[in-house]
Amino acid sequence: MRSSLRIGIVGYGTGGQAAALALARDGHRVEVFEQAPAPGPVGAGFLLQPTGMTALWRLGLLQDALRHGARIGRLHGETVDRRTVMDMRYRDLDVRLFGLGLQRGALFALLDGAWNEGRTLHAGIRIAALDAERGTLRDEAGAEHGPFDVLVIADGAASRLRRDVDAPALDRPYPWGAYWCLVAQRDWAHADELRQRYVGARRMVGMLPVGTRPGDDTPRISFFWSVPTSALDSAGDATQFRRDVADVWPEAADMVCDTHGPADLAHARYRDAVHRRWHRGRAVLLGDAAHAMSPQLGQGANMALLDALELRDALRVHAALPDAFAAYQRARRKHVGVYHFWSRWLTPLFQSERDGLAAVRDRVFHPLNRMPGGRRQSLRVLTGTRRGWMGVVPLEAEFLDVLADSSGPLR
Repeated sequence: MRSSLRIGIVGYGTGGQAAALALARDGHRVEVFEQAPAPGPVGAGFLLQPTGMTALWRLGLLQDALRHGARIGRLHGETVDRRTVMDMRYRDLDVRLFGLGLQRGALFALLDGAWNEGRTLHAGIRIAALDAERGTLRDEAGAEHGPFDVLVIADGAASRLRRDVDAPALDRPYPWGAYWCLVAQRDWAHADELRQRYVGARRMVGMLPVGTRPGDDTPRISFFWSVPTSALDSAGDATQFRRDVADVWPEAADMVCDTHGPADLAHARYRDAVHRRWHRGRAVLLGDAAHAMSPQLGQGANMALLDALELRDALRVHAALPDAFAAYQRARRKHVGVYHFWSRWLTPLFQSERDGLAAVRDRVFHPLNRMPGGRRQSLRVLTGTRRGWMGVVPLEAEFLDVLADSSGPLR
């Protein structure tokens, strides 16, 4: 392994946390700069795929995640009149596989609690610019930080710094976003399923069991309500909101009955960002800063975890930074590229005003996925194990044994 480097990381989301943990464990001197005065999770819950779980397994955190998360065996989507649009079961790819519904707070706590080696976290500092050649950062107050041997830019989908590394080939917001919240699971009937219901492409409700988090033993569900971004900043009428949800899915409306409406819900906005080059000088992009995409395929956190470990491994192997960064980019772009493509093309089918596309989706999506070849390809994309158009991300036998040993039947 190479000698110790001084590494500055911008952003303490999933990618920044995983990078800080992995690189500090390798003996590097890591400093993280996070703009939030009190760093914490952003968002409600998400679905950790087998690829993301492999990253936690390599970090020694999988067992903790399994204790808190909800094992998901099935993804089911239907129209408001109960026409099945998708019905995918992990077992159809491999009986050992499942997804893990996880609260953002749980993942944040696990990664944060594991970073003990040489911990230096600068909270409440917003980085405004970087010098990739000198390896320095400048905050909004004008103070300079560094120089660092490596700058890891992990400041999320709305990155302010990605252009200081390389001009993106594509960087645009999606016109649709979502409201999110966590609700107590109570007697929800689909405790091991991600469930969605649609009205064309204009309305979508999602319900994902996400288990517990450290300090809170109440199992919860992540609620998702798709809306145009133009509606996110309006206060909204609580009564009308509950009526709208009930019109689509009465059982889901019952689960969010304690909320006062949009004012109680978190907002999510999405971007589509593509970089031909993820690095320049001493700086390298990671996570959504490198490859933001819509959440339609649910891969964001999974990709960020894998990015962090691939960067760590590249720095272990290559003595020269340009070689390490290039190897990291090559390895990750082979995986990320196909997800960028499918996310971009699938999003209008589920979040848009294109009712004609939604009508076609409702009639052909499920039959195509029931075909043996189509089903397997869809499950490869779902589980994060598709690499390029036909390649496969291998899952280690020891990791699969851990999944097989975890208790509880899944449908």
